[in-house]
Amino acid sequence: MRRFAVVLCAAIALVACARGASAGVLVHIDKSSQRMAVAVNGRLAYVWPVSTGRGGFGTPTGRFRPQWLARSWFSTRYYGAPMPHSIFFHRGYAIHGTYHISRLGGPASHGCVRLHPGNAARLFALVSRAGLANTSILVSGANPGSRRRFAGAR
Repeated sequence: MRRFAVVLCAAIALVACARGASAGVLVHIDKSSQRMAVAVNGRLAYVWPVSTGRGGFGTPTGRFRPQWLARSWFSTRYYGAPMPHSIFFHRGYAIHGTYHISRLGGPASHGCVRLHPGNAARLFALVSRAGLANTSILVSGANPGSRRRFAGAR
């Protein structure tokens, strides 16, 4: 958890320097720790467990801006799976609520970032208020599922 806090502080500083100020919302997803940290106006507001892509279904790494929001969405690719409070950030990838809360804290998705439904609603409200242009999403780290898949290849 300490490593995650250091990475988060560096991410907040990076975004603040790039913007010239610390206004807005920064969402930092660390795939290695399966945690999301949310900073509002440069101050840490939340740290939540998430589920990112499981083996064979990686979550993209990089810096993104939300592209669009959907309060109620159903996957068109995965059998109409509910995706409440979706924040789409890269191609079809989104941060959204899940009802598989027992899986949070470990890789379990097809690449999206899953959150507890209550936390997804909080994040959705924050991003809605701040605006898409004032929100940054930083996804870092390796998928834990990927490491396991290649561990025996040495």
